[in-house]
Amino acid sequence: MSNAKNTVLTAAGELFGRQDPSAVDRWVAADYTQHSTLAADGPEALRQLVAGLPEGFRYEGARVIADGDLVALHGTYHGFGPDPLVAFDVFRVDAGDKLTEHWDALTPMVTATASGRSQTDGPLDVTTPEETEANRALVAEFAQKVLVGADYSVLTDYISTETYHQHNPEAADGLDGFGAAAAKWAEQGKNLVYKTVHKVIAEGDFVLLQSEGEFGVPVAYYDLFRVQGGKIVEHWDIITPIPAELPHDNGLF
Repeated sequence: MSNAKNTVLTAAGELFGRQDPSAVDRWVAADYTQHSTLAADGPEALRQLVAGLPEGFRYEGARVIADGDLVALHGTYHGFGPDPLVAFDVFRVDAGDKLTEHWDALTPMVTATASGRSQTDGPLDVTTPEETEANRALVAEFAQKVLVGADYSVLTDYISTETYHQHNPEAADGLDGFGAAAAKWAEQGKNLVYKTVHKVIAEGDFVLLQSEGEFGVPVAYYDLFRVQGGKIVEHWDIITPIPAELPHDNGLF
């Protein structure tokens, strides 16, 4: 396990598992930069957030992806509100093994999905670490040509026509399922518009994109892809509106 991954898992366990505000002193850098909609900048705001977590709060982790100094978590928070929230969290770890920056996206859990798959189920463990850079390049090219460039004629160059497991709650499995969902969204005035890809975080068969665009309103896109045999075979995502105001001046990206 990488140092960064170990740092994030240990820190998150103490902060959100044990709900220990003193873990901020052990694991959070003095210049901690926050991009979340839930907290202000700096370690003291994080301390207040942890101290204010309600009884019964818990985090159910699914996937962990480490890429250099960036570590992405995919899981579900129970207790932030009346409904569980599916989340992507991305942390940057500094040279002193402290959390120094954080981004996230959260969306309500949906129990009845078009594919019958949940927003977090599916393979959990990173495989084929030797294919990390090839998979990063494949998904990055897909992002530029298909997502940003909107050239859907080359979709099958990147996504498998045989296996495409879908975890977006409104899309069924397969390319046909995605096409039907996209058509329904367009009828609702919610075209998938990707303008800027901000991060490509890759480890083994998993590649996470953090992007900015529009889905009826300005949104942040977090798309997690699983690559197998040179093709995308699985997709999880969160699409979250960009609020007009944040509790800090750092933006969502």
